[in-house]
Amino acid sequence: MQYMLIFRESEAQFGERADPAKAPAYWGAWMAYIGALNEAGVVVSGSGLEPPHTAATVRVRDGARHVQDGPYAEAKEQLGGFFVIEVPGLDEAIAWAARSPAASYASAEVRPVLPPPQR
Repeated sequence: MQYMLIFRESEAQFGERADPAKAPAYWGAWMAYIGALNEAGVVVSGSGLEPPHTAATVRVRDGARHVQDGPYAEAKEQLGGFFVIEVPGLDEAIAWAARSPAASYASAEVRPVLPPPQR
């Protein structure tokens, strides 16, 4: 079964990505985690995301398009990246989420991927 692991990070964690003093530890933890996922052969797809200030939120209301810079909600944690993994069940997906660096300082959400509709 496929599950999406959704990683959230605070603004401080996004800042660590580019901080010369903190980036090696930040990226080292993520590279170790990504390496373990790949070594286990469970990765279907995934990617990190640029910081929230680079985002745009789009809504269409009454036929008019509205674009807002940045993420929709002001929140302490913002979407930082994701993986879609294929594992036997929810317990295994939760175990992989718990191993992520984000689980130790922010959060990692586990959500089943909706299968394609039957025709």
